[in-house]
Amino acid sequence: MLALATGNRHKLEELTRQIGIDLLPPDRFGLVMDVEETGTTFEANAKLKADWLSAHSHIPALADDSGIVVDALGGEPGVYSARYGGDGKSDRDRRLLLLHNMEGKQIRTARFVCVLCLSFPEGESVFFRGECEGTITFAEQGEGGFGYDPVFLDPESGLTFAELDSAAKDRVSHRGKAIRKLIAWLEDGGRERVGSYSIPA
Repeated sequence: MLALATGNRHKLEELTRQIGIDLLPPDRFGLVMDVEETGTTFEANAKLKADWLSAHSHIPALADDSGIVVDALGGEPGVYSARYGGDGKSDRDRRLLLLHNMEGKQIRTARFVCVLCLSFPEGESVFFRGECEGTITFAEQGEGGFGYDPVFLDPESGLTFAELDSAAKDRVSHRGKAIRKLIAWLEDGGRERVGSYSIPA
């Protein structure tokens, strides 16, 4: 089992569905995530969260830091994707802000980036990175997914991530790619190491 450094139920569902291992959110340990994401890279922010939860849960902890990188906006929102436009905004508010900032832009290429960091109580960390290329739509499309999914078009299918079913999204998404790297690591001996820990009484 792993502690999972997120309060986002969508991420918990995606990761649990694909990894096939028990993932325990912070509240399972009586904890509330209280980590300021001060890093300037996805790796740095993922490590901040994983290190904090591993230190407080005393078992290996997995953290995800992800976002959307838009070429015409100089890489924005990037690591600030979840905070784009400031505090108090909903996912839809942030999508609409992104579409507003893209008005008049002909170059609409973008990529989703996901970095998973697995930290151990002894201080070691292992990273798994996934990216997927796409374009920004001119309007929201689809009712599924979360975050920026309704404005990110997958070029292979011609659908936004919000229009893909879960299995199709898992195959092409940034998080799916990072998860497959994590799974390969687990199957190459990592699962036994993770399994050597137990929740403190």
